[in-house]
Amino acid sequence: MSSAAAPTSVHVSGDRYVGKRYVYLVLLLGVLTAIGPLTVDTYLPALPALSDELHASDAAAQLTMTGLMAGLGLGQLLIGPLSDSVGRRRPLIIGLAGHSLMSLLCALAPSIEMLIIARTVQGLAGAAVAVVVMAIVRDLFAGVKAAQLLSRLVLVTGVSPILAPSIGSALLALTDWQGIFVVLAGFALLSMTVAIIALPETLPPVRRTPAEPVRWLSAYAVLFRDRSYLIMVGVAALMFAALIAYVGGSPFVLQRIYGLSPSAFGIVFAVNAAGLIIFAQLNPLLTNRFGPERVLTGAVTVGVLSALGMVGTAVLGLGLPGFMISIWLLLAACGVASPNAAAIALSRHGEAAGTASALLGSAQFLMGGVTTPLVGALNNGTALPLAGILFCATALAAGLLIPARRYQRRLLEEQLALPTVDLPRSHPSA
Repeated sequence: MSSAAAPTSVHVSGDRYVGKRYVYLVLLLGVLTAIGPLTVDTYLPALPALSDELHASDAAAQLTMTGLMAGLGLGQLLIGPLSDSVGRRRPLIIGLAGHSLMSLLCALAPSIEMLIIARTVQGLAGAAVAVVVMAIVRDLFAGVKAAQLLSRLVLVTGVSPILAPSIGSALLALTDWQGIFVVLAGFALLSMTVAIIALPETLPPVRRTPAEPVRWLSAYAVLFRDRSYLIMVGVAALMFAALIAYVGGSPFVLQRIYGLSPSAFGIVFAVNAAGLIIFAQLNPLLTNRFGPERVLTGAVTVGVLSALGMVGTAVLGLGLPGFMISIWLLLAACGVASPNAAAIALSRHGEAAGTASALLGSAQFLMGGVTTPLVGALNNGTALPLAGILFCATALAAGLLIPARRYQRRLLEEQLALPTVDLPRSHPSA
């Protein structure tokens, strides 16, 4: 009995991940984290060719993106509690296998309708990868350590959508749109192989919950009763939505409104990505010194002020330099705020990390799916719609932090007001 339990117990602590082990863990989780953004954005340059070949309208081609985002968002709500019941490895491996298979089906799709269906199921498979990675972080680490690791993963989340269209363009120079999906299939298959070999189970049987839908619903009910958790989920989702809105709206704003060429746009995109990269890497130092809560408050504040600067630049017509400075600071704020909000939210629910991660990830993808089409829907030929959406997202995130601080203060006051009980002292016998 003891010999069987020993290996499992090793996997529940992050203490074994030090030095090179920790570096390998970060690299593996980073690769797995990149699957979602690469799936979303790598095929974007191929959309015109895809719609022409399948005789579909541009709106129908865009539904392939909508289906994927729906799968990524809603799939996590089911897979999160499932991973709390059966462990992390099985959902992860099945998700990667399903992603690879659906990528091949996308490449072979004879019609736009089949492609939309395949992309939706591909999103469901990708949801398994996204939620399990977050749950693994919470299984192994908590508090500042979790925030530090999440900051490195949010770096991948932020950079991947920026690099993915360039990767797609390079692939289109070598192959057609079907070839992009074949490459995605190979990437998922390779990731699955590495995960099988190198990633142990992080949730031992003693910490798993029964695989009963009623219990899953009750687990979500617990989360929805936790105001602090919901507030942090809202903050993380809104800051993530700001990042995704920028990724989706900036090609139009920077190229058509500010007149950048495609090559100049690529350079500007890289410069802006540097802000997110630099501050995502500084986040571990900041959280060590000030704590995740104070760093989160500062980052959201910078985000609001930066978005307000974008609005002012757009209204006053101050040109590209002012707009660039504001967006650089905003992306830097997103790179710090999202991982800290996620770490704070997950720190309260280690016993149901999969379910808590699922609701968090679902909220992020669904919120991002709402803000991105708004940029196009509100287009008026200026940068104001993008700036306004970014300001609304960051301002709402800042607004959520106000009741969060009040709620935490009230909980502290209630704890301090609890009556103390004087225990009788024992006296030594004479």
